[in-house]
Amino acid sequence: MKINGIHHVSALTANAQKNVDFYRQILGLKLVKKTVNQDDPSMYHLFYGDEVASPGTELTFFEIPMLARRLGGTNAISRTGLIVTSEEALTFWEKRFEEKGVKKEIASLRGGRPTLTFTDPEGQQLFLTVEPSVQDGAKPPVHNEIPADFAIRGLGPVELTVAEADKTISVLTSILGFTERAREQSNDGEIVAIFESGQGGAGTEIHVIEKAEGPAERSGRGSVHHVAFRVADAEELEKWHDKIAKAGFTNSGVVERFYFKALYFREPNGILFEISTDGPGFTVDESVDELGDQLALPPFLEHKRAVIEQRLVPIK
Repeated sequence: MKINGIHHVSALTANAQKNVDFYRQILGLKLVKKTVNQDDPSMYHLFYGDEVASPGTELTFFEIPMLARRLGGTNAISRTGLIVTSEEALTFWEKRFEEKGVKKEIASLRGGRPTLTFTDPEGQQLFLTVEPSVQDGAKPPVHNEIPADFAIRGLGPVELTVAEADKTISVLTSILGFTERAREQSNDGEIVAIFESGQGGAGTEIHVIEKAEGPAERSGRGSVHHVAFRVADAEELEKWHDKIAKAGFTNSGVVERFYFKALYFREPNGILFEISTDGPGFTVDESVDELGDQLALPPFLEHKRAVIEQRLVPIK
């Protein structure tokens, strides 16, 4: 029973079309599932990933039109990493960001890896990080302006900024089984505690920064809603449910999401954690070539398709 890395990261957007324009056209990610928030089918839920929707590559967005902007602060998922496989890829992206007007910072080291920090049009904080190895079966998304060797290959480390780091770290290590890999000082002078899970590597890491003073983040467009961790299957997820409950955490119970099963709970600083199964995956209702082309609905929402489609603004 173990966590095998990051499953997905889910964030907030106020405009699905503009979100697609940036993440598909500028970053070159594949829109692997165009669906809805299963808890509120009036809004889109967009999933981006690699060419074959491999587990651990999905960055997802809930669309909430008219959403106010994020006000940064503590007790939040403050930055999301994305993997490229070489320093040459970072050079490519640095030039591409300049050409496309993407706000970025000078490349630096994070966790011993070269990284390039940037911001999406709604203020979401992200960074590219170099990880030469990728999981078996993963394939770079196809894009006519981005060579396969330079393509974004999946999720990297997820950064948490919290008021009381020890409480978050205790959950990561004592309950979820993460191990500490390093501590370092960021360019801003903050201490970053780096934890890894599973076999290790960028796609398994959580980076924790303590910021004891200042307000908590006010969620809005550009905020990250939650981070999900990978487990093998539904049987293992049930064991995680028992462990989380016995540790005294209020939780969702196992939730059927059709593409995976999930369990939700909040760690002591209030950040929403999810544990999710790798399968059955996003090709359960669409072939690889069809992924993201049409609005996909789980079977339990299919009878509401006409009403759902009427409420959604079509995405090009």
